[in-house]
Amino acid sequence: MHGPRPAAGEAATACVCAAAEGLSLRAYLARLADTFLTPAERAERAEQARAVLNASNGCAPTPAEPDDLDAELDRRLTQGMAFPCSGAVGCAV
Repeated sequence: MHGPRPAAGEAATACVCAAAEGLSLRAYLARLADTFLTPAERAERAEQARAVLNASNGCAPTPAEPDDLDAELDRRLTQGMAFPCSGAVGCAV
């Protein structure tokens, strides 16, 4: 259930972080907002990454391929098997 408690907890965390850095909450949130990319900036970076991949190894996914991969990841996450253990170090089999 989502109510005022989680929001209050997040606000308290932001206040503590701001105080720890010697900033007002307003200054802390303004600085935090500056670190987020706009949707246009994210799209531009994604296009640049696709261009680099294509130039370096010929990787040129169709528009449907990322959607298919997202759907597969969603399916695995739903099943709780996103990253099945294969006996790697520190992994209990």
